[in-house]
Amino acid sequence: MNRLVVVSNRVADLTKGAQAGGLAVGLADSLRERGGVWMGWDGQSLKYEEQPEPRIRKAGEVTQATIPLTDQDYAEYYLGFANSVLWPLFHYRLDLVEYKTAFLEGYRRVNAKFANALLSVLRPDDVIWIHDYHLIPLAAELRQRGCKQRIGFFLHIPFPPPEILAAVPRHRWLVECLMEFDVIGFQTLTDRGNLQHYVEDHLGCEIQEDGRIKLGEREVIAGCYPIGIDVESFVEMAEKPNDEVQIETHRRDILGRRQIIGVDRLDYTKGLPDRLRAFARLLELYPEMRKSVALMQIATPTREEVEAYVDIRKELEALSGEINGRFADFNWTPVRYIHGTVPRDALAALYRASQVGFVTPLRDGMNLVAKEYVAAQSMDNPGVLVLSKFAGAAEDLHEALIVNPYDVDDMARNLCRALTMPMEERQERQKALMQRIRERDARHWLNTFMSALEKGETQETT
Repeated sequence: MNRLVVVSNRVADLTKGAQAGGLAVGLADSLRERGGVWMGWDGQSLKYEEQPEPRIRKAGEVTQATIPLTDQDYAEYYLGFANSVLWPLFHYRLDLVEYKTAFLEGYRRVNAKFANALLSVLRPDDVIWIHDYHLIPLAAELRQRGCKQRIGFFLHIPFPPPEILAAVPRHRWLVECLMEFDVIGFQTLTDRGNLQHYVEDHLGCEIQEDGRIKLGEREVIAGCYPIGIDVESFVEMAEKPNDEVQIETHRRDILGRRQIIGVDRLDYTKGLPDRLRAFARLLELYPEMRKSVALMQIATPTREEVEAYVDIRKELEALSGEINGRFADFNWTPVRYIHGTVPRDALAALYRASQVGFVTPLRDGMNLVAKEYVAAQSMDNPGVLVLSKFAGAAEDLHEALIVNPYDVDDMARNLCRALTMPMEERQERQKALMQRIRERDARHWLNTFMSALEKGETQETT
């Protein structure tokens, strides 16, 4: 078996439990399974320009190779092109795109740095797997430096339709960079279809019957490989007693109260303001729910230097305060808003103790919180997943209650349905959902993508 070299913007600390976030969770689970090298930015920024050798350390079967960036790199590549251009663009938010030529220059410069650093750790027979929107040009940079290895790319976030992608300058260059990979993986069939439509319309490519994209003498596999979690380890984690969660659960049981839980990075794509409004609407439409249910919303800080993220934090804090001021009683707080990070083992216990998982992004590549919530449930008394139809997970998790995150009343009605659903129906839905997430777990994601990358197989998950 050839050595697997994974490259992503950041490298997670494998000695700690991964936090909420599809890329960190999925890659950590997959690399523990196979071993290999994981390379990326170490999170440090330097005041001056340099090209240091990667810092190497071992974490079990995984070798981690990390490099720093300069302050300018961080501003132009990370905050600039990656998160002020590509992130909103790929999530269909053209109103939030802030394009500057300096951002593009920084993006290209940092991808060249990654390529130079990667050359120092590569072996001729390595298989390279590059991840996410930060590193779209990396295969092209490696090819320019003579790399002949098989190189795959997986996009963890959505891929937009051609008419949205075409709104940003240099969109053709971005897609031409994608065509330098041997395999391009997407979370959903919709995302793959969006790329196929673009390359047909803008690059004149031919889409073959088996899904390969033919561009001149090159053939590129574009497939759907939905990311999964390590289900059994998460089940085990959820079953372990957590004293603080057990005490709180016991208190709720005595008072006859239930809990709705949402867990997200603090991001404008997650639909958090409308989620809180939907919970308030639940209390308006169904007064009998007052004092009997609470919403716990955990929002992990992210990209706090970007103005749009500062705005969403202020809005959520104001909304949670408004709802609590309107509905709270001396012994009942409707919304518990937590702006912070919760360890993954504690999250597993909280999922298990919550009667509803509320996952309502406005647009999301997959959303592993949905799968983690399902994995954490007990078949004896399972909770109900309420899931946005714009999450990639909705393409697969049909037994969830699928909602429109732009329709507050629709979400409120489905919250009520989830909270009043009979045990038998909850168990039937849970059984079907568990079967699906087990069939398409982290190992399945790794194996199907690697079969395409190593063997050129076009079979995908459908």
